[in-house]
Amino acid sequence: MTEVYLVRHAIAEERDAGRWPDDSLRPLTAEGAERFRRAARGLGKLVPTVGRVLSSPYARAWQTAEILTHEVDWPAPEAADELAAIRPARDPAQLLRQLAGPASLALVGHEPQLSSLASLLLAKEDDALHLELKKGGVIAVAYAEPEPGTARLRWAATPKLLRTVGAYP
Repeated sequence: MTEVYLVRHAIAEERDAGRWPDDSLRPLTAEGAERFRRAARGLGKLVPTVGRVLSSPYARAWQTAEILTHEVDWPAPEAADELAAIRPARDPAQLLRQLAGPASLALVGHEPQLSSLASLLLAKEDDALHLELKKGGVIAVAYAEPEPGTARLRWAATPKLLRTVGAYP
């Protein structure tokens, strides 16, 4: 079974075409980064390691993935254009089919793509399940083959829950 952790980027700056004419450059807020550091520590207690971390190349997702590397000692992120905010859920699903299976991996990206991807993997359609993935939250799924409708939901965690887990020794 391959375990996949779908991680939504942490809280980012508000959209502002004056500051970031290219929205892909919009970063995390300082508070968003700090809150996710604490959430990452909780995630690290639940998932001590993964085989690979693939991230959207957008700044806010990339920064979130880097926090996982620094706080949890997960592998350095690898850019995956399939996880860009403008891409449909079928693009990262195709990427999963192309990967030669690490036992676990994390995909760091955006909404609504990640919850649509979870729906596609779990229920065969990207709009069959209506999941809410908060910024800094995680959905864990597992599958033997990354085909639509074949995955099993392992768990889902809000960033608040992850921060709570991370606060305990």
